Amino acid sequence: MQPQPPLAADKVDWTALHNFAALRGQLRVSFTPRCNIACWFCHNEGDVPPPLTRQDRSQQPRPAQLNADAYLALMQALMDAGLKRVYFTGGEPLTSPIARPVLEGLPEPGPDASYTLITNGTRLRTHRLWLARTHLDKVKVSLHYFSDESLRAIAGTRIGIGTVLDGIETAREIFERVELNTLLQRENAHEVRQILDYALERRLPVQFIELVGTDFNESRAASAVPADAIIAHLRTLTDDERIEVTGVGQGRRVFRVDGVEIDVIHRDLGRHHVGQCGTCPVRAKCVEGFWALRIDHGGGVQPCLLRDDLRLDVRDLIAEPARLAQAVAGRVAAFTEGTL
Repeated sequence: MQPQPPLAADKVDWTALHNFAALRGQLRVSFTPRCNIACWFCHNEGDVPPPLTRQDRSQQPRPAQLNADAYLALMQALMDAGLKRVYFTGGEPLTSPIARPVLEGLPEPGPDASYTLITNGTRLRTHRLWLARTHLDKVKVSLHYFSDESLRAIAGTRIGIGTVLDGIETAREIFERVELNTLLQRENAHEVRQILDYALERRLPVQFIELVGTDFNESRAASAVPADAIIAHLRTLTDDERIEVTGVGQGRRVFRVDGVEIDVIHRDLGRHHVGQCGTCPVRAKCVEGFWALRIDHGGGVQPCLLRDDLRLDVRDLIAEPARLAQAVAGRVAAFTEGTL
């Protein structure tokens, strides 16, 4: 999809983009759709997930179109427009040769901005020396397993759990802020308390997430388990519990155990939709509402995982930051107003 001509600067409605940023909306930057493991539930930020490519080599993700300079210019334009929470994803971002030059080239984030790397942890030891020199504020490691057996069942890999746990320890050596996230599922239900204990012992915040079904994982929908058990257990550990349903994305329960924050993304709290979402033809399959603008390696900006028709190709605008920001602001305004 080619970009629509941006409006003149004085006719751009910046309200929706600025509101999205004020509500802590994320700018998610995907370096690559490739990954060295293949978690069955992966949605790959809206691209073809690794498990599908493994099953059928004809199903391939978009080809890469951006170099490191293009990534940095695109991010800078959108950060200057107000987006301050930047998350780097994949696939597995550290499998990409783009990761190092981009992360080493990050400008100082300033007091209002932050940079977070989301990783499966398996490559952190290998890249620790240059990662320590970046402006990353935080590393978030996906820990959906706690044994070789569950890692194999969930991620289809022969990599051992020791590699993942070593990656977490490596992150703790390098970065002040390290967090974990765990998708609740039948394959790890017997290990969830172990993961919680591991996090509490190391004073690592952890987020437990209920699976929301999509076309990418519908063949194993029976693997989804509710958060009720972990919520009940957390209530035996603390009475410090609150519910957050403001901002963008899904509602969450927030517990504090001995000063460590534990989040539970709980579907009973609902998802936050905007404008067009109200009449969206795929709302019943919605993953999480509109909570992130995603930059993909093909040069697209997209507000929704399930709607490729909303993807805006911005490659021709990267050399003109003002026009790029105007085009994205106009896209977000049109999305929230339901006029796309």
